Amino acid sequence: MADNTAPTRKMPLLGRVLALAKPYAALFAATTLLALLLAPLSVLRPYLIKVMVDEYIAPDKVGQLTQIAIFLIVLLIVEAGLQYVFQYGTSWLGQGVVRDLRVRVFQHITNLRLSYFDRTPIGTSTTRTINDIEAINSVFSEGIITIIADLLSLIAVLGVMFYTSWKLTLVCMITLPFLVAAAYVFKEKVKASFQVVRNQISKMNAFMQERITGMRIVQIFNAEEQEAQRFRAINREYTKANLDAILYYAVFFPVVEIIAAASLGLMVWWGAGRVLSNEVTLGALVAFPIYINMLFRPIRMLADKFNTLQMGLVASERVFALLDRKEFIANTGKLKPERFRGDLTFEDVSFAYNDEDFVLKDVNFHISAGQTLAIVGSTGSGKTTTMSLLTRFYDIQQGHIKVDGHDIRDYELHAYRRRIALVLQDVFLFSGTVMENITLRDASISRERVIEAAQMIGAHEFIEKMPGGYEYQVMERGATLSMGQRQLISFVRALVFDPDILILDEATSSIDPETESVIQFAIETLIAKRTSIIIAHRLSTIRHADKVLVLDKGQVEEFGSHDELLQNEDGAYRRLYEMQFLEPA
Repeated sequence: MADNTAPTRKMPLLGRVLALAKPYAALFAATTLLALLLAPLSVLRPYLIKVMVDEYIAPDKVGQLTQIAIFLIVLLIVEAGLQYVFQYGTSWLGQGVVRDLRVRVFQHITNLRLSYFDRTPIGTSTTRTINDIEAINSVFSEGIITIIADLLSLIAVLGVMFYTSWKLTLVCMITLPFLVAAAYVFKEKVKASFQVVRNQISKMNAFMQERITGMRIVQIFNAEEQEAQRFRAINREYTKANLDAILYYAVFFPVVEIIAAASLGLMVWWGAGRVLSNEVTLGALVAFPIYINMLFRPIRMLADKFNTLQMGLVASERVFALLDRKEFIANTGKLKPERFRGDLTFEDVSFAYNDEDFVLKDVNFHISAGQTLAIVGSTGSGKTTTMSLLTRFYDIQQGHIKVDGHDIRDYELHAYRRRIALVLQDVFLFSGTVMENITLRDASISRERVIEAAQMIGAHEFIEKMPGGYEYQVMERGATLSMGQRQLISFVRALVFDPDILILDEATSSIDPETESVIQFAIETLIAKRTSIIIAHRLSTIRHADKVLVLDKGQVEEFGSHDELLQNEDGAYRRLYEMQFLEPA
């Protein structure tokens, strides 16, 4: 990915990054003040050495050196203490900004509509939240404030050098153009290589996340070697990008040392003769090697710090691009009912994921409060899409979806979803205890309420048998539990929130017949108390539904009760029923 941070945009971007430190304005000001104090203090030491040589050692007044030596030691201690506070302060500032920004980005991501996740690899979002934000930390800990400190130090060093001996200073600066040219080349080369590094990190994170998530598929189809080869190729590119950066460092730093040595050699060659002719003092000749080191070291580090700053800005632009995404489900509704009756209507609903290819077309149906609707149809007919629209994971392009006579967009989003529960075929459990997976850390849900729901479902017995019971630690995605156990836990999770509308999306498809028989009575008891929607391939699970909706290619093919649809000998539902329950002749 090319660096699209144009020069005209870098300053506004830098201003936006610095604005992140607004909650830490006092600390930012304090570290900047320390930078201003450290600049003159750092050049005071070599100047004192010059004074010691010229005014005490050369005139043979060694006995009077005690006071200035003590002052020099105190100065060293004070400078070391201030350097510690400065380094710690800038690092703390960076970490504080990173901490706040990570929370902000995470909250932003969790509120994005699902279409963002449909087309964005999870590894990319992970890179933005972790790697790129960590690069922004360097803007504060190694970037702008330390660059200011180094520039102030350079100005102070040059000022004292010219004050001490302008001729000797000019001789020392003969090699400076070569250093500036080397620093510029280094800066440009490292910037380009670091951009590649950032892109490769993002690709690697996305690849790793996807393969680890799909490890069962990789292993069952013996694709380990093929995936390893692809990973080696990505890793090779990542390594190459890092090695390119290391190469530039390996060349640049020795070049700086050579240029600094040349400057020192010129200073000694020219200065020694001028000491003999009294044009330059002996103290100046002793102090200037220290000045040269103090001059060249910041210049050498400035090139690296400017790269660090640029990389932080590149990373921040990516993070801000994510934060600037406005892909939210519009939450302009004002209605916040305590409960729903559960009356549900689809009126001429049409929907397309890409605003062009409609997957639902003019869908119409109505179920009264407390009724159970079963949705059946072939794969790709639009069953799950219908439920995604009802839960407002996506917004429709045409028509209306109404709950209790109001368009669902008229309800405040969180209040609306609070009254709906969803049980999916692909159960997702988080790392944590069984209790945490059921309550999702909602403090309003009591342990007694969880146990009661688990007993109704028939999950209490198997949960109690696990080590720790409800405190049993579930591994990522529930890897240590059977599919049926995960499904039961997800069912309890839905029930403890006491929804007014309950959606079961193939919720019993992964449960064995014995487990299904355990929960079937509980399901029937529960759906009798609320509006329920069941999506299922197995028609045995929907016999007691009040209404059946048959979808085909996004359109309503049939709608009615189980008995009504069976009476239609040429109907799609009758064909599905006969395929599943009638023995072949």
